[in-house]
Amino acid sequence: MADEKKYISEEDLKKHNKPTDLWISIQGKVYNVTDWAKQHPGGDIPLLNLSGQDATDAFIAFHPGSAWQYLDKFFTGYYLRDFEVSEVSKDYRRLASEFSKAGMFDKKEHVVIYSLCFVAMLFVSCICGVLCSNSFWVHMGSGALLGFAWVQISYLGHDSGHYNMMTTKGFNKLAQILSGNCLTGISIAWWKWTHNAHHIACNSLDYDPDLQHLPFFAVSSKLFHSITSRFYGRELTFDPVSRFLVCYQHFTFYPVMCVARVNLFLQTFLLLLSKRRVPDRALNILGILVFWTWFPLLVSCLPNWTERVLFVLASFSVTSIQHIQFCLNHFSANVYVGSPTGNDWFEKQTSGTIDISCSSWMDWFHGGLQFQLEHHLFPRLPRCHLRKVSPVVRELCKKHNLPYRSLSFFEANVQTIKTLRAAALQAQDLLWEAFNTHG
Repeated sequence: MADEKKYISEEDLKKHNKPTDLWISIQGKVYNVTDWAKQHPGGDIPLLNLSGQDATDAFIAFHPGSAWQYLDKFFTGYYLRDFEVSEVSKDYRRLASEFSKAGMFDKKEHVVIYSLCFVAMLFVSCICGVLCSNSFWVHMGSGALLGFAWVQISYLGHDSGHYNMMTTKGFNKLAQILSGNCLTGISIAWWKWTHNAHHIACNSLDYDPDLQHLPFFAVSSKLFHSITSRFYGRELTFDPVSRFLVCYQHFTFYPVMCVARVNLFLQTFLLLLSKRRVPDRALNILGILVFWTWFPLLVSCLPNWTERVLFVLASFSVTSIQHIQFCLNHFSANVYVGSPTGNDWFEKQTSGTIDISCSSWMDWFHGGLQFQLEHHLFPRLPRCHLRKVSPVVRELCKKHNLPYRSLSFFEANVQTIKTLRAAALQAQDLLWEAFNTHG
């Protein structure tokens, strides 16, 4: 019969896992996304990481219902033989459907307006403190306010990167450039590139760029074997310098976090000046130039170099709160080596994330990221709903015997330092072994 369905096996699908031959399966239908990967708004990394696999759960997580209509043009005509859906995936898809029918992905409440007003107040207070006072302590306080404004504006940038927090896509892109490039000096293009890869390959030591911090940090002794970063396309070399720094990482963690923003600036420049295809490169560069115009000008208004340096350090130190929080969400969770797999996508998210428990009145402080598992499972869900869905997610994890870890901010810090210390002690053993071997 002419309309008889054609099938391929999972093994056949796995063969199409290269940039020049990239197939995925969604709901049992097989799609050729080789050419689309280059135009994919989320970048090619998520598609490459799930190439040759079923990607249904990830597709549901990252795309609105309107995206399904665009799949047909990529359909190969093949269906996946013996296609089955696990019980946990069935429950996850049911939840996603219920949230969608309830309009939760579209209802953003007034978080954006409140956050913008708060950020504007912080920026104005900072500028007034620098320009209208001669007090050293007011200047330092202004630096701290600037850092706190960067934290809050980054939460908005994060929101705009996952869903349209503004009324149109155009306004949303404008919000991204303003919140990321112009106000914080960190390119939204760089954020999308790394953050989408992180979500897909949560806590994979060789695929998740957010766990690849050598020579300063190693969350697992598996990084001592100089594994290859599939994200950066280079070896994560565990050389003598890395070994020495990792030996003391549980002591250097907080000091390094205080200046971690420097690395984000560096990564922004490396991407925008690279040969990689960068969406809206010119717009991103323009936004970065705006930041590197107003920020040095503001700092130059301070009376002397001592205050200028301390002002910058104060602002960077306050932003460490955000850097630390992200580490708390992932560093002491389970890690693995290898590519992410689509058929246990839900399980990987529960394994690689840790929630931070707090009172509802502190939600503004954490920007929604305290509900890290809920965010990873439903990245398009506005942060105002994360607390509401948390009990449902907890019950789903309990039903399928999956971890749901929620620690207080203090407990999460303790657990993170324990993780870093455990890896540091293993690195010290290697250091002494090398010393005894070579004298």
